[in-house]
Amino acid sequence: MFFHVKELQYQAKPERPDPLYARKLQEILGGQFGEMTVMMSYLFQGWNCRGPEKYRDMLLDIGTEEIAHVEMLSVMIARLLEGAPLNAQEDAVAQNPTVGAAMGGTDMRDAVLAGMNPQHAIVAGLGAQPKDSMGVPWSGNFIAASGNLLADFRFNLMAESQGNLQVGRLYNMTVDRGVRDMLSFNLARDIMHQNQWAAAIEELKADGLEDFIVPGTMPLDRVRMDQAHTFWNCSAGEESGQGRWAQGPTFDGTGEFQYLANPAPLTADRGEGPQPDPRLHGTAKQPTPPAASGPNPVTDGNGSIQSGGQQRTLIDTAADGATASG
Repeated sequence: MFFHVKELQYQAKPERPDPLYARKLQEILGGQFGEMTVMMSYLFQGWNCRGPEKYRDMLLDIGTEEIAHVEMLSVMIARLLEGAPLNAQEDAVAQNPTVGAAMGGTDMRDAVLAGMNPQHAIVAGLGAQPKDSMGVPWSGNFIAASGNLLADFRFNLMAESQGNLQVGRLYNMTVDRGVRDMLSFNLARDIMHQNQWAAAIEELKADGLEDFIVPGTMPLDRVRMDQAHTFWNCSAGEESGQGRWAQGPTFDGTGEFQYLANPAPLTADRGEGPQPDPRLHGTAKQPTPPAASGPNPVTDGNGSIQSGGQQRTLIDTAADGATASG
Protein backbone atom coordinates (compact mmCIF):
# COMPACT_ATOMS: atom_id res chain seq x y z
CA MET A 1 0.00 0.00 0.00
CA PHE A 2 1.04 3.58 -0.59
CA PHE A 3 -0.06 6.60 1.42
CA HIS A 4 0.21 10.20 0.30
CA VAL A 5 1.42 12.80 2.80
CA LYS A 6 0.06 16.18 1.80
CA GLU A 7 3.30 18.07 2.49
CA LEU A 8 6.06 17.92 -0.12
CA GLN A 9 9.31 16.26 0.83
CA TYR A 10 10.98 19.65 0.25
CA GLN A 11 9.59 23.02 -0.78
CA ALA A 12 9.13 23.91 -4.44
CA LYS A 13 8.64 27.69 -4.47
CA PRO A 14 10.07 29.71 -7.34
CA GLU A 15 10.53 33.45 -6.88
CA ARG A 16 8.57 34.21 -10.04
CA PRO A 17 6.92 32.46 -13.01
CA ASP A 18 9.22 31.40 -15.85
CA PRO A 19 7.57 29.26 -18.56
CA LEU A 20 10.82 28.96 -20.52
CA TYR A 21 12.59 27.40 -17.56
CA ALA A 22 9.57 25.20 -16.85
CA ARG A 23 10.16 23.61 -20.22
CA LYS A 24 13.82 22.95 -19.36
CA LEU A 25 12.85 21.44 -16.02
CA GLN A 26 10.72 18.86 -17.82
CA GLU A 27 13.97 17.05 -18.72
CA ILE A 28 14.66 15.91 -15.16
CA LEU A 29 11.01 14.98 -14.73
CA GLY A 30 10.18 12.99 -17.87
CA GLY A 31 13.50 12.63 -19.67
CA GLN A 32 15.50 9.45 -20.14
CA PHE A 33 17.35 9.99 -16.85
CA GLY A 34 14.61 11.94 -15.09
CA GLU A 35 12.84 11.20 -11.84
CA MET A 36 10.11 9.19 -13.54
CA THR A 37 12.72 6.79 -14.88
CA VAL A 38 14.43 6.12 -11.58
CA MET A 39 11.09 5.99 -9.75
CA MET A 40 9.71 3.29 -12.04
CA SER A 41 13.02 1.42 -12.20
CA TYR A 42 13.35 1.14 -8.42
CA LEU A 43 9.71 0.22 -7.86
CA PHE A 44 9.71 -2.53 -10.49
CA GLN A 45 13.07 -3.80 -9.27
CA GLY A 46 11.59 -3.99 -5.79
CA TRP A 47 8.36 -5.65 -6.86
CA ASN A 48 10.34 -8.18 -8.92
CA CYS A 49 13.02 -8.79 -6.27
CA ARG A 50 13.57 -12.45 -5.33
CA GLY A 51 16.65 -11.80 -3.19
CA PRO A 52 16.96 -11.03 0.53
CA GLU A 53 14.22 -8.89 2.04
CA LYS A 54 16.62 -6.05 2.87
CA TYR A 55 17.21 -5.40 -0.84
CA ARG A 56 13.51 -5.42 -1.66
CA ASP A 57 12.79 -3.09 1.25
CA MET A 58 15.58 -0.71 0.25
CA LEU A 59 14.40 -0.62 -3.37
CA LEU A 60 10.83 0.19 -2.37
CA ASP A 61 12.04 2.82 0.11
CA ILE A 62 13.96 4.72 -2.54
CA GLY A 63 11.35 4.11 -5.23
CA THR A 64 8.73 5.67 -2.97
CA GLU A 65 11.01 8.64 -2.26
CA GLU A 66 11.34 9.14 -6.01
CA ILE A 67 7.55 9.49 -6.22
CA ALA A 68 8.01 12.47 -3.91
CA HIS A 69 10.61 13.91 -6.27
CA VAL A 70 8.24 13.56 -9.21
CA GLU A 71 5.64 15.42 -7.16
CA MET A 72 8.07 18.21 -6.22
CA LEU A 73 9.14 18.77 -9.81
CA SER A 74 5.55 18.70 -11.04
CA VAL A 75 4.58 21.35 -8.50
CA MET A 76 7.60 23.48 -9.37
CA ILE A 77 6.83 23.30 -13.09
CA ALA A 78 3.20 24.24 -12.50
CA ARG A 79 4.24 27.21 -10.38
CA LEU A 80 6.75 28.35 -12.98
CA LEU A 81 3.88 28.28 -15.50
CA GLU A 82 1.40 30.27 -13.37
CA GLY A 83 -0.04 33.18 -15.36
CA ALA A 84 2.18 32.54 -18.39
CA PRO A 85 2.75 34.59 -20.38
CA LEU A 86 2.78 37.52 -17.94
CA ASN A 87 4.36 40.94 -18.16
CA ALA A 88 6.99 39.68 -15.74
CA GLN A 89 8.18 37.10 -18.23
CA GLU A 90 7.95 39.53 -21.13
CA ASP A 91 10.03 42.03 -19.21
CA ALA A 92 12.60 39.36 -18.35
CA VAL A 93 13.05 38.50 -22.01
CA ALA A 94 13.03 42.17 -23.00
CA GLN A 95 16.03 42.78 -20.78
CA ASN A 96 18.12 40.60 -23.11
CA PRO A 97 17.69 41.63 -26.79
CA THR A 98 19.91 38.74 -27.92
CA VAL A 99 17.58 36.22 -26.31
CA GLY A 100 14.58 38.00 -27.76
CA ALA A 101 15.99 37.95 -31.27
CA ALA A 102 16.93 34.28 -31.01
CA MET A 103 13.47 33.37 -29.81
CA GLY A 104 11.49 34.94 -32.56
CA GLY A 105 11.93 38.65 -33.12
CA THR A 106 11.22 41.89 -31.37
CA ASP A 107 7.76 41.13 -29.96
CA MET A 108 8.49 39.85 -26.45
CA ARG A 109 5.16 38.08 -26.19
CA ASP A 110 6.05 36.04 -29.28
CA ALA A 111 9.47 35.41 -27.78
CA VAL A 112 8.03 33.98 -24.59
CA LEU A 113 5.53 31.82 -26.43
CA ALA A 114 8.22 30.63 -28.84
CA GLY A 115 10.42 29.50 -25.98
CA MET A 116 7.82 27.79 -23.82
CA ASN A 117 6.23 24.45 -24.59
CA PRO A 118 2.76 25.27 -26.01
CA GLN A 119 1.45 21.93 -24.75
CA HIS A 120 1.91 23.21 -21.20
CA ALA A 121 -1.02 25.52 -21.92
CA ILE A 122 -2.94 23.64 -24.62
CA VAL A 123 -2.81 20.12 -23.21
CA ALA A 124 -1.92 20.39 -19.54
CA GLY A 125 -3.60 23.68 -18.58
CA LEU A 126 -0.31 25.15 -17.31
CA GLY A 127 0.72 21.95 -15.57
CA ALA A 128 3.60 19.49 -15.79
CA GLN A 129 3.59 16.62 -18.26
CA PRO A 130 5.22 13.15 -18.32
CA LYS A 131 7.52 14.33 -21.12
CA ASP A 132 11.04 15.61 -21.61
CA SER A 133 12.11 19.17 -22.42
CA MET A 134 11.42 18.64 -26.13
CA GLY A 135 7.90 17.34 -25.50
CA VAL A 136 8.78 13.69 -26.20
CA PRO A 137 6.63 11.40 -23.99
CA TRP A 138 8.31 9.45 -21.23
CA SER A 139 8.78 5.76 -22.11
CA GLY A 140 8.77 2.63 -20.01
CA ASN A 141 11.65 1.49 -22.22
CA PHE A 142 13.87 3.82 -20.16
CA ILE A 143 13.69 1.63 -17.05
CA ALA A 144 15.73 -1.43 -16.06
CA ALA A 145 14.31 -4.22 -13.91
CA SER A 146 16.14 -7.37 -14.97
CA GLY A 147 15.83 -9.54 -11.87
CA ASN A 148 19.62 -9.48 -11.47
CA LEU A 149 20.38 -7.06 -8.64
CA LEU A 150 24.00 -6.43 -9.60
CA ALA A 151 23.05 -5.50 -13.16
CA ASP A 152 20.20 -3.33 -11.91
CA PHE A 153 22.26 -1.59 -9.22
CA ARG A 154 24.91 -0.70 -11.79
CA PHE A 155 22.16 0.77 -13.98
CA ASN A 156 20.83 2.68 -10.98
CA LEU A 157 24.25 4.16 -10.23
CA MET A 158 24.56 5.27 -13.85
CA ALA A 159 21.06 6.75 -13.91
CA GLU A 160 21.62 8.72 -10.71
CA SER A 161 24.94 10.00 -12.08
CA GLN A 162 23.36 11.13 -15.35
CA GLY A 163 20.35 12.64 -13.60
CA ASN A 164 22.47 14.58 -11.14
CA LEU A 165 24.65 15.83 -13.97
CA GLN A 166 21.55 17.29 -15.61
CA VAL A 167 20.36 18.82 -12.33
CA GLY A 168 23.75 20.50 -11.95
CA ARG A 169 23.49 21.95 -15.44
CA LEU A 170 19.94 23.15 -14.83
CA TYR A 171 21.07 24.80 -11.58
CA ASN A 172 23.34 27.05 -13.65
CA MET A 173 20.59 27.88 -16.13
CA THR A 174 18.56 29.91 -13.63
CA VAL A 175 19.17 32.65 -11.08
CA ASP A 176 15.82 32.04 -9.35
CA ARG A 177 16.74 31.41 -5.71
CA GLY A 178 13.60 29.37 -5.06
CA VAL A 179 14.34 27.01 -7.94
CA ARG A 180 17.98 26.76 -6.92
CA ASP A 181 16.92 25.97 -3.37
CA MET A 182 14.88 22.96 -4.52
CA LEU A 183 17.60 21.83 -6.94
CA SER A 184 20.16 21.98 -4.15
CA PHE A 185 18.01 19.42 -2.31
CA ASN A 186 17.76 17.26 -5.44
CA LEU A 187 21.53 17.39 -5.86
CA ALA A 188 22.03 16.26 -2.27
CA ARG A 189 19.59 13.36 -2.55
CA ASP A 190 21.15 12.17 -5.81
CA ILE A 191 24.58 12.24 -4.17
CA MET A 192 23.13 10.05 -1.43
CA HIS A 193 21.64 7.70 -4.00
CA GLN A 194 24.93 7.38 -5.87
CA ASN A 195 26.56 6.40 -2.58
CA GLN A 196 23.67 4.09 -1.80
CA TRP A 197 23.94 2.12 -5.03
CA ALA A 198 27.71 1.84 -4.67
CA ALA A 199 27.15 0.49 -1.15
CA ALA A 200 24.46 -1.92 -2.36
CA ILE A 201 26.83 -3.32 -5.00
CA GLU A 202 29.44 -3.97 -2.32
CA GLU A 203 26.77 -5.52 -0.06
CA LEU A 204 25.86 -8.02 -2.78
CA LYS A 205 29.51 -9.05 -2.93
CA ALA A 206 29.83 -9.25 0.86
CA ASP A 207 26.72 -11.45 1.02
CA GLY A 208 28.27 -13.79 -1.56
CA LEU A 209 25.30 -13.25 -3.90
CA GLU A 210 27.24 -11.58 -6.71
CA ASP A 211 30.90 -10.95 -7.47
CA PHE A 212 31.82 -8.93 -10.56
CA ILE A 213 30.67 -10.72 -13.69
CA VAL A 214 27.04 -10.51 -14.77
CA PRO A 215 25.66 -13.12 -14.90
CA GLY A 216 27.71 -14.66 -12.12
CA THR A 217 25.94 -18.01 -12.43
CA MET A 218 27.13 -18.71 -15.98
CA PRO A 219 29.64 -21.63 -15.97
CA LEU A 220 32.95 -20.26 -17.22
CA ASP A 221 33.81 -23.55 -18.93
CA ARG A 222 31.16 -22.54 -21.44
CA VAL A 223 32.83 -19.18 -22.11
CA ARG A 224 35.71 -18.46 -24.48
CA MET A 225 37.84 -17.17 -21.60
CA ASP A 226 40.81 -16.69 -23.96
CA GLN A 227 38.83 -13.73 -25.32
CA ALA A 228 37.48 -12.46 -21.99
CA HIS A 229 40.32 -10.07 -21.10
CA THR A 230 41.74 -8.85 -24.42
CA PHE A 231 41.40 -5.18 -25.36
CA TRP A 232 41.10 -4.78 -29.13
CA ASN A 233 42.70 -1.62 -30.51
CA CYS A 234 40.21 -0.72 -33.26
CA SER A 235 41.46 2.77 -34.09
CA ALA A 236 44.60 4.41 -35.45
CA GLY A 237 47.37 4.84 -32.89
CA GLU A 238 47.92 2.97 -29.64
CA GLU A 239 47.06 5.57 -26.99
CA SER A 240 44.34 3.31 -25.58
CA GLY A 241 47.07 0.88 -24.56
CA GLN A 242 48.13 3.29 -21.81
CA GLY A 243 44.93 2.72 -19.80
CA ARG A 244 44.27 0.46 -16.83
CA TRP A 245 41.91 -1.52 -19.03
CA ALA A 246 44.83 -2.70 -21.15
CA GLN A 247 47.22 -3.96 -18.48
CA GLY A 248 47.29 -5.50 -15.03
CA PRO A 249 44.88 -7.89 -13.31
CA THR A 250 41.26 -7.91 -14.42
CA PHE A 251 38.59 -6.84 -11.96
CA ASP A 252 36.80 -10.16 -12.13
CA GLY A 253 39.89 -11.79 -10.62
CA THR A 254 40.19 -14.41 -13.34
CA GLY A 255 43.07 -13.14 -15.45
CA GLU A 256 45.24 -10.31 -16.80
CA PHE A 257 44.32 -7.63 -19.31
CA GLN A 258 45.98 -8.10 -22.70
CA TYR A 259 46.39 -5.34 -25.29
CA LEU A 260 45.94 -6.38 -28.91
CA ALA A 261 47.54 -3.56 -30.91
CA ASN A 262 46.82 -4.98 -34.38
CA PRO A 263 43.71 -7.15 -34.18
CA ALA A 264 42.62 -9.34 -37.07
CA PRO A 265 39.43 -11.35 -37.69
CA LEU A 266 39.28 -14.68 -35.87
CA THR A 267 37.36 -16.34 -38.69
CA ALA A 268 37.11 -16.60 -42.47
CA ASP A 269 33.32 -16.26 -42.21
CA ARG A 270 32.31 -13.26 -44.35
CA GLY A 271 28.81 -13.07 -42.94
CA GLU A 272 27.05 -13.76 -46.22
CA GLY A 273 23.42 -14.74 -45.96
CA PRO A 274 21.68 -17.67 -47.67
CA GLN A 275 19.51 -17.36 -50.75
CA PRO A 276 16.36 -15.40 -49.89
CA ASP A 277 13.02 -17.16 -49.76
CA PRO A 278 11.55 -16.36 -53.20
CA ARG A 279 8.12 -15.85 -51.62
CA LEU A 280 9.51 -12.85 -49.75
CA HIS A 281 10.71 -11.33 -53.05
CA GLY A 282 14.18 -10.34 -51.89
CA THR A 283 16.97 -9.81 -54.41
CA ALA A 284 18.83 -13.08 -54.94
CA LYS A 285 22.42 -13.68 -56.05
CA GLN A 286 21.18 -14.78 -59.49
CA PRO A 287 17.94 -14.38 -61.48
CA THR A 288 15.04 -16.16 -59.79
CA PRO A 289 11.71 -17.17 -61.38
CA PRO A 290 8.48 -15.78 -59.92
CA ALA A 291 7.18 -17.74 -56.94
CA ALA A 292 4.09 -17.80 -54.73
CA SER A 293 2.29 -20.31 -52.53
CA GLY A 294 -1.26 -21.08 -51.49
CA PRO A 295 -4.52 -20.90 -53.49
CA ASN A 296 -4.65 -18.81 -56.65
CA PRO A 297 -8.07 -17.25 -57.35
CA VAL A 298 -6.91 -16.10 -60.77
CA THR A 299 -7.34 -19.13 -63.04
CA ASP A 300 -6.99 -17.85 -66.59
CA GLY A 301 -4.73 -14.84 -66.29
CA ASN A 302 -7.64 -12.45 -66.92
CA GLY A 303 -8.84 -11.94 -63.39
CA SER A 304 -11.46 -14.72 -63.43
CA ILE A 305 -12.51 -17.11 -60.67
CA GLN A 306 -14.72 -20.19 -60.62
CA SER A 307 -18.01 -19.79 -58.73
CA GLY A 308 -21.03 -22.15 -58.85
CA GLY A 309 -19.85 -23.78 -62.02
CA GLN A 310 -19.70 -20.43 -63.83
CA GLN A 311 -16.66 -18.33 -64.66
CA ARG A 312 -16.91 -14.81 -63.22
CA THR A 313 -14.41 -11.98 -63.00
CA LEU A 314 -13.14 -10.47 -59.78
CA ILE A 315 -14.55 -7.15 -60.96
CA ASP A 316 -18.00 -8.75 -61.24
CA THR A 317 -17.89 -10.12 -57.72
CA ALA A 318 -16.75 -6.74 -56.38
CA ALA A 319 -19.67 -5.11 -58.14
CA ASP A 320 -22.05 -7.68 -56.63
CA GLY A 321 -20.75 -6.79 -53.18
CA ALA A 322 -21.23 -3.11 -53.83
CA THR A 323 -24.79 -3.71 -55.07
CA ALA A 324 -25.65 -5.88 -52.10
CA SER A 325 -24.28 -3.37 -49.66
CA GLY A 326 -26.05 -0.55 -51.44
